[in-house]
Amino acid sequence: MPSSPSSIDLRTWVRDIPDFPKPGILFRDLTPLMRDPEGWGEAIRLLGLLCERVQPDLIVGIESRGFIVGTALATVVGVGFVPVRKPGKLPGEVIGVDYSLEYGTDRLEIHSDALGEGRRVLIVDDLLATGGTAAACAELVLKAGGELCGFGFLVELAALEGRSRLPQEQPIESLIIYS
Repeated sequence: MPSSPSSIDLRTWVRDIPDFPKPGILFRDLTPLMRDPEGWGEAIRLLGLLCERVQPDLIVGIESRGFIVGTALATVVGVGFVPVRKPGKLPGEVIGVDYSLEYGTDRLEIHSDALGEGRRVLIVDDLLATGGTAAACAELVLKAGGELCGFGFLVELAALEGRSRLPQEQPIESLIIYS
């Protein structure tokens, strides 16, 4: 549930695209939300209320749509933004974590000096599905010396039970939940 009731239904700006990226998948396209100042402003306002509660020092956004959510949110609440990237995308010294996908493995990386010891970190992304990437990002934040203070997502696909893979002691905020 969102941090505060909203008179705006954010689902109005989510476009359903059947059979993308493959047959049988219903893709939730958030680009209409992002292009609408009223809807996007409300989404960032609601995530800002989460920030008021958890008081992050930094926002970490997961590649790639988490960059869009994270930079907007960090700007509005007046904290720094740190990108978490796929392998080989960051220059300089990085810390990485490997994680399992449904069919194989992947890796996330962060600059080794990005967080600093004990900085409170809110992880954000556009979508919580199976939770594997967000859980790996949480592991990476801790490995890099950050103190995890919560998660924020625009959309959650509850049937995929991704929330169960995240640290249960942390606040997990999803603005739109599809069952």
